[in-house]
Amino acid sequence: MRRPPHENVATVLVDPAVLRDLELELMALDLWVWPVATAPIADDGPRMAFQVRRRMLMARRGAWDLAADWTPVWIAFGDSWHTGDEPLPWSAHAALWDALSHHAAHVRYRLGLGGVPRLTVQREAG
Repeated sequence: MRRPPHENVATVLVDPAVLRDLELELMALDLWVWPVATAPIADDGPRMAFQVRRRMLMARRGAWDLAADWTPVWIAFGDSWHTGDEPLPWSAHAALWDALSHHAAHVRYRLGLGGVPRLTVQREAG
């Protein structure tokens, strides 16, 4: 049985004060930031965001308490990182973790990717 199509994402807590700048920086790398609360795949986005944030905070047993009001986001990889059905190259992982490391004071994440249903970007007809 094959797994349904999914999107490889990093789940990250981001300080709202730097969210916009981080998103612009990641866009230049063809990495896409999806706030969980407004992601098109979330039926009840605010509730899902609360649950994701809570689960991440609880897993760190107080070490990430400063992130209690930060924004949970999924970071997905754009088309330039994909080669057909091949797995993501390690260079994609390295680019993401390197970019996040530059914002270490304002992000919290666990190394590794998860999977969510496909996130779609509206493309302009052209």
